Amino acid sequence: MSAMLNHTIVHSLNNRESAEFLAGVLGLEVGTEWGPFIPVETANGVTLDFATVPAESITPQHYAFLISEAEFDSSFEKIRAAGIDYWADPQQKRPGEINHNDGGRGVYFPDPSGHALEIITRPYGYQAPTTE
Repeated sequence: MSAMLNHTIVHSLNNRESAEFLAGVLGLEVGTEWGPFIPVETANGVTLDFATVPAESITPQHYAFLISEAEFDSSFEKIRAAGIDYWADPQQKRPGEINHNDGGRGVYFPDPSGHALEIITRPYGYQAPTTE
């Protein structure tokens, strides 16, 4: 069997709040609480298991999600409607903008625990097929 990422634990200030935030932005379901974890499963079967930890235990991480153009429209509208700050770049030098890297669209925004979330419509390095 080839190795595949199955799940990762995401440290958060409030596991329920963070799981519901991500699920809400991406249009996903919050799973059933299992021990200290609140899971959110992505379309490719990877689960993010949110766990509440003390604030000093949180090291901000980056999580990027590849979504369709229609899903981007929906997610981006939710980000804007909620008044969440967003940037076109990970260095946060282009506030209030989205990017068009690799012929797609992308945006960075924070989750409630300070993690850097990103939604993109094309994987990095994507090159559209040429037609001859």
